[in-house]
Amino acid sequence: MTHACNVCCLACAIGLLTPHGATAQQGTSSSARVARDSSTASNPTGNDGGRKGAPEAPPPEYRLGPGDKLRIEVYRDTQLSQSVQVRPDGKITLPLVGDLEASGRTPVELRDAVMGALKEYMNNPVVTVIVVEAIAASAYIIGGVNHPGAVSLQGNLTVLQALALAGGLTDFADRKNIRILRKGAAGVHSIPFNYNEAVKGSSGSVYLRAGDTVVIPD
Repeated sequence: MTHACNVCCLACAIGLLTPHGATAQQGTSSSARVARDSSTASNPTGNDGGRKGAPEAPPPEYRLGPGDKLRIEVYRDTQLSQSVQVRPDGKITLPLVGDLEASGRTPVELRDAVMGALKEYMNNPVVTVIVVEAIAASAYIIGGVNHPGAVSLQGNLTVLQALALAGGLTDFADRKNIRILRKGAAGVHSIPFNYNEAVKGSSGSVYLRAGDTVVIPD
């Protein structure tokens, strides 16, 4: 083979290798760009997802309140199965069981309470609690607001929204020591609420439940 042929073959080899090398480099760059774009799409803020100070999720289940109409079904026992209404004191009355706290409980929690009470009288009772009619629930705002009184809980209502519906805080309201009084199966407990932190977004949103009383000291 002549010198000219060798030069020609070498030139061909360079011509074939150069595009291939460029394509490989371009492919690597494209892959890196795709990975980077995917990362940005999954976390557009470029941080830890903003979990710190994230709002509290609304209550996942409906909680019973006074006036709610219920159907308590006890499997294969028509006498124990009852249609009842939650009384103003938050209780219902069932055969054998007597008075039972319903207000503040979820239907599942009330079901478990009924089953627990019936175990004294029957083996493995199967109970279903159905909310036939839910009465529009209310919470109550008292103390340092311009329009104290009841607020209707249409959907999920936060404490901040309820205070706005009550006309906002007065000039002398103690914004840092607000309390939410909430009645549950174990009794009434107090939940602290700091208005200043809430409006800054530094604390999670607090959602009201039926029968809650928000107390704003002066």
